[in-house]
Amino acid sequence: MSIRKPLYPSMDEMLSQTTIAGRPLLDLIQEIQNLYLEDDKPWVIGFSGGKDSTTILSLIYVAIEKLNAEERHKHVYVISSDTLVETPMVVQMFEGVLKQINLKAQEHNLPFSAHQVTPKIEQTFWANLLGKGYPAPTQNFRWCTERMKIDPVSEFILDKVARFGEVVVVLGARSDESASRAQVIAKHKIEGSTLSRHSSLPGAFTYMPIEDWNFDEVWMYLLGAPTPWGGDHFELFDLYKGSSAGECPLVIDTKTPSCGNSRFGCWTCTVVTKDRAMEGLIESGEHWLQELKDFRDQLYRSTIPENKEQYRNFKRRTGKVQYARKAIDDDSNTEVKTIPGPYWMKQRQAWLKELLTIEKNLNDSGREISLIQPEELYAIRREWMFDPNEPDWADSLPKIYKEVYGTELNWADQDSGTFTQADAELLKSLEGEHEVPHELVMKLIELEQSMDGLSRRKGLFNKIGTLLNRDWGSLEEIKAKLHANQHQTDHTSLDVGYQEKLDELTKEYETLKA
Repeated sequence: MSIRKPLYPSMDEMLSQTTIAGRPLLDLIQEIQNLYLEDDKPWVIGFSGGKDSTTILSLIYVAIEKLNAEERHKHVYVISSDTLVETPMVVQMFEGVLKQINLKAQEHNLPFSAHQVTPKIEQTFWANLLGKGYPAPTQNFRWCTERMKIDPVSEFILDKVARFGEVVVVLGARSDESASRAQVIAKHKIEGSTLSRHSSLPGAFTYMPIEDWNFDEVWMYLLGAPTPWGGDHFELFDLYKGSSAGECPLVIDTKTPSCGNSRFGCWTCTVVTKDRAMEGLIESGEHWLQELKDFRDQLYRSTIPENKEQYRNFKRRTGKVQYARKAIDDDSNTEVKTIPGPYWMKQRQAWLKELLTIEKNLNDSGREISLIQPEELYAIRREWMFDPNEPDWADSLPKIYKEVYGTELNWADQDSGTFTQADAELLKSLEGEHEVPHELVMKLIELEQSMDGLSRRKGLFNKIGTLLNRDWGSLEEIKAKLHANQHQTDHTSLDVGYQEKLDELTKEYETLKA
């Protein structure tokens, strides 16, 4: 049975008696203080809510708290990045710490402020996956990290660089985590300094006070004394223990095996085959996470090569079919394969309905949780309405939301588009008669509508040409055209007869609509 109190009754006592990574903790605190007093560069602490970033936040907080009031001459920004799809318990935990930091800093007149950054709405996970139809991330197409995590943090740091000239970014990176991490840390070291140059942000330096610690030592520190801003770290310990799906003894020295080295991230992550942290939490009693895991597993299945045709359009978002040659034997024989594009609209719609249903069920069961933001729904709706391949003139998103929740959101009328499902069905009914894909006519009408009323319609014909040069029709029809025109310079060009039929259909549509 775990002891539910720290080994030392106070932080001061632990600091005076503890050595970690062959170095007295008091010596490290002195180093932090000296570096802080060295110049006027403000500090930015990257805080994820995990064990490593919690450790450095605690160390910096203690070091600065122990300075005289007149020595606390520059600000320390604590920045946490919420991708909006973080593991729910981790979000609750780091939001609690940020709130406590701001409260205690104000109460004790400390130069700390905690901030939470999120990705721009058009760059969130759901805006891209459900809105644009981006495939779930994989090792080969990991589109999420930069948009959702790196960019918001970089923007915050660069804002401080622009304001102050230079900043010091404090990170919880440790060489013990991996050989590649150790190489990166060593590569950017400044000789004779505890600082390193940031790998990508000009004007930013990095400081990694626990780079020589192993994770046993991290837990020894966290569980050794109460937190400087109040409370303890046993909730964090329990979270890691649960995610490891096994017993995790209390760490009281470096000889005691620590809790599992689990990692928490986005609950939607499909870069890994299995989310073992979430599986561990479910096995340890957090059964409500099962619905999230099942949903995540669906996304993962869509990334398996043999499943892609089921989930994804054969056309890219450019409206073109893209081909690639694939070796089929050792005799250099190849076959031409199509590279799949975005998720089919019907798949995105089904997933959104399921996601909203899970969210509603969790809230109805007493859990206050938001899996998707209203602002994301507005962004997805706009993407669907003007999708490059399957424009959603039925404006299905508000209907899906009402079907799940039984209420309306404050939908903006200007986002609903000009046309309706009835208009789409009319064009579809005329498709066979005039041998023109109804999606092509829909996009041409959208283009005309977007430029209606402009005094200068510059580029209109180029835009029309771009639409006409897309691949329209079924995949079989597109392949047949490619085969028939393989010796022509532009195998996607439309002949004069096709264009005449298109013009005729457009006029007929306008007459019927009037």
